[in-house]
Amino acid sequence: MERKALQPESNGSFHISRRTVLAAPAALMLPHLAMGQSQKPPKGQKGQIVVGFSQEPTVFNPLMPRIETDQGVWFALFNPLWRADPDGTLVPELAAEVPTLDNGGISADGLTWKIKLRKGVKWHDGKEFTAEDVKYTLELINNPNFKAYTRQGHGLVKDIAVSSPHDISWTMSKAYAPYLALLAWTFIVPKHVLSTAADPNTAPFNSAPIGTGPFKWGKRVAGQGVTVEANKDYFGDGPYVERVIFNYIPDSNNLYTQFKTGQIDYIGYYGIGAQYVKEASALRDRKVEKVKFSQVEGIALNMGKPIFQDKAVRRAMYAGMNKKAMIDAVYYGLPTETESVTPRSSWAFNPDLPKQSYDLGLGNKLLDEAGWVRGPDGVRAKAGQRLEFTVATVSGNAQREQVLQLLQQDWMKLGIAMQIKTMPAAVVYGDFYTKSQFDCLLLSTTYGTGSDPDVTQRFSSGAIPVQGGSGQNFYQYKNAEVDRLLGVAQASFRRAERKDAYAKIQALIREDLVILPLCQPQPVEGSKAKLMGYRSNPNVSCNTWNIGTWYWAA
Repeated sequence: MERKALQPESNGSFHISRRTVLAAPAALMLPHLAMGQSQKPPKGQKGQIVVGFSQEPTVFNPLMPRIETDQGVWFALFNPLWRADPDGTLVPELAAEVPTLDNGGISADGLTWKIKLRKGVKWHDGKEFTAEDVKYTLELINNPNFKAYTRQGHGLVKDIAVSSPHDISWTMSKAYAPYLALLAWTFIVPKHVLSTAADPNTAPFNSAPIGTGPFKWGKRVAGQGVTVEANKDYFGDGPYVERVIFNYIPDSNNLYTQFKTGQIDYIGYYGIGAQYVKEASALRDRKVEKVKFSQVEGIALNMGKPIFQDKAVRRAMYAGMNKKAMIDAVYYGLPTETESVTPRSSWAFNPDLPKQSYDLGLGNKLLDEAGWVRGPDGVRAKAGQRLEFTVATVSGNAQREQVLQLLQQDWMKLGIAMQIKTMPAAVVYGDFYTKSQFDCLLLSTTYGTGSDPDVTQRFSSGAIPVQGGSGQNFYQYKNAEVDRLLGVAQASFRRAERKDAYAKIQALIREDLVILPLCQPQPVEGSKAKLMGYRSNPNVSCNTWNIGTWYWAA
């Protein structure tokens, strides 16, 4: 059969390429080529894979707010309508083909969408997957009583119609180009399970999910990890192992040690600490790789806090960041300095943003001029408010703690008293983050929408959860011109027009300094030499996106 894949053109439109594979019509051909792969995967399932994560997966309803490692588990359990491959190509999963203007799936004005679904797909409990599940998923996301990960884009969907078990259509209230990429991150959930729950926010499904993916739910041990078991009735290619164990190892040194000694088979999500990369590269029977990555690391400020509403404070803080020293001394020179929240690999990246200079003199001058006066202890104050706050980060990450220690020293030279707070990932990314309870956070985040550079869910004034919005603008950032430009970029299917809008958005975010960008990280991940199928993908949050096709070489 021929599989149709959607690929981006340089002008922002899309074309359909044909990928020929030898398989039964119902089978989904997922890639299983890996570095050094030289043989075919086994028949059936053999062995298990132990994945090591430094952050604990805790959210298993794939429509709810999550962290990156949660998504890594979701890819094992669920499917979106289509996925984004490492090169940005959109490949159908639950859909029979990706809708485009050319194949009639999307109308010329971008408002009418028609999706043909794959036949023969079953949920893990044996029930048939149908268009009703897709309709329910989109309606649940838009239910104001449901704690959705984001409603950006989804909120434009209306008049959903199911014309047959495998045909669904809807209209958009306005054209929204990023929706194709957003749907590649939107996992479909079972209507017959969740619709019967009294409250989908607290449904039993959320702790024992049922999906369509290559693995079925096994068990979770809080503080340790998650086990998933092979779905032998999977409609696609694989799975090739009996189970996957996602182990939570919060200490980065212990995580590497377990990779080195062979207790874990793949070290993922931030992988190998920079200080161990040279040693890891020389280990026998291991594969080590610099991964494709779209995240940006920096200090996120909570603009709901009065202290950060003074732009002079934000500018002084940024002037007091010795980026080069932190990258060279703490990260062994692996990352790249950046000024943008958009990764360098994106077609929308703006290379012309002003470059930050480490300048304590400038920082002190800015604060002096803004009326922040040093007290007897050297800490500045203004109108009775001390220039003092906390920067939090995930515990167990020695490099980030070192970064904060360097910042603490330099900012004190500016009269800024910064306290360091470390907490488990599940705590940091719980209410502390999602309900904007933090002062500042040192974190690494993908700000775009999958393979699309749209940052609406992160920086739109309508995406602030604690102010009644839906999205991930936990920084409580508001800029009317950013809102306007986001609308321009969303409505256009022309890449040149979108690129211009996103360049201006990056410039405004850089000027406002709601994020103090540090670098574009360069993670290094590793696996045992005989583990095949791994492919790093900058369009997902976690590189277990295709773990259903991983296997052990003989």
